[in-house]
Amino acid sequence: MNFDLIVKGGTFADGRVADIGIRGDRIIAIEPRIEADAREVIDVTGDLVSPPFVDPHFHMDATLSYGTPRINASGTLLEGIGLWGELKPLLTHEAVKERALAYCDWAVSMGLLAIRTHVDTCDDRLLAVEALLDVRKTVAPYLDLQLVAFPQDGFYRDPTARQNTIRALDMGVDVVGGIPHFERTMADGTRSVTELCEIAAERGLMVDMHCDETDDPMSRHIEQLAYEAQRLGLQGKVNGSHLTSMHSMDNYYVSKLLPLIAEAGVSVVPNPLINIVIQGRHDTYPKRRGMTRVPELLKAGIRVGFGQDCVLDPWYPLGTADMLDVAFMGLHVAQMTSPADMRRCFDMVTTENAAILGLEDYGLEAGKMASLVVLDAGNPIEALRLRPDRLAVVSKGKIVSRQARNDARLVIDGRPASVRRRHRAD
Repeated sequence: MNFDLIVKGGTFADGRVADIGIRGDRIIAIEPRIEADAREVIDVTGDLVSPPFVDPHFHMDATLSYGTPRINASGTLLEGIGLWGELKPLLTHEAVKERALAYCDWAVSMGLLAIRTHVDTCDDRLLAVEALLDVRKTVAPYLDLQLVAFPQDGFYRDPTARQNTIRALDMGVDVVGGIPHFERTMADGTRSVTELCEIAAERGLMVDMHCDETDDPMSRHIEQLAYEAQRLGLQGKVNGSHLTSMHSMDNYYVSKLLPLIAEAGVSVVPNPLINIVIQGRHDTYPKRRGMTRVPELLKAGIRVGFGQDCVLDPWYPLGTADMLDVAFMGLHVAQMTSPADMRRCFDMVTTENAAILGLEDYGLEAGKMASLVVLDAGNPIEALRLRPDRLAVVSKGKIVSRQARNDARLVIDGRPASVRRRHRAD
């Protein structure tokens, strides 16, 4: 049997060592040793081979805009939203597309090959929607991009958000979004959850809602989201993003809430880098972390993934498109430092996020799409510790990125010293 590409000797996340045979855009064989001809062979002996990273929560229309027209001085969510409101009239189709494509290139180099991005629908021009629809088409050969219709200024609060959100869905946006905690009243927020979920159910679409991104323990729109998922038969198709209010909620109420989320099949995506920067800004001390209750959600059987959310935009001045940075911060804030928990955090930026996005063709199995990343690490925990170089990225059967292994040399007092960061206990 001949192959287009063989990836030889890689170590899988579960510890297996195997060769991967690829033909066209498919994984054809995974075997301990493949003896066959191939147009190209990559020897990755000793390196971690993983399915690609997946980001379930991002804002690509705003990315790489940091400092335009000014910087978020307070670092708060609300100033970021206000700043984005100042930037929106200045946007052009070309600028949004250029920044988004630049970010996609950056993401691919990091082995991030699937992204769900929210796109603001509170602009009568729907300029960003049109730009990201163009980007989705452009990157389709090598990156899967899902778009969420996101009424940033409130589905009811903004006078034309409702009609623009529906227009965006008619244009081909994939997922229904919302921001109930930014509506004028708690009642309007609840009502927006209901209507947006009904729109999704009518159209057969998934739901991904910014939900309770606040320090207010009384912001409880996740309860309504879980209720609507059950009422409308949307189990497995609904995600609640952020849920930072849960960090501050009464423990008894949370003990009631978690089973409701689990029964409704609603997944949860906290965004560790952003949640711990934006939340708790009004606290003195003790100061709240703000990230939702990840270990408790997992223990309740709820699917949880980690998202990047922002890179160099009105809300966040940093970011690298590296989902390992996201997981690294997440495991610290959630205090998930046992070996099993750390491996789970790696899964939360790969397989769990892929499931949240509904990527059925994802994974290192024969017959699946031939997309993978080779990391200069021996196992998932080492990858989290090092956030290592991506030695190779394969997307849909093609090598789209390669990087030479870091092999720095250090001499101290004439003595060669090792700076290799990889270390195995054995």
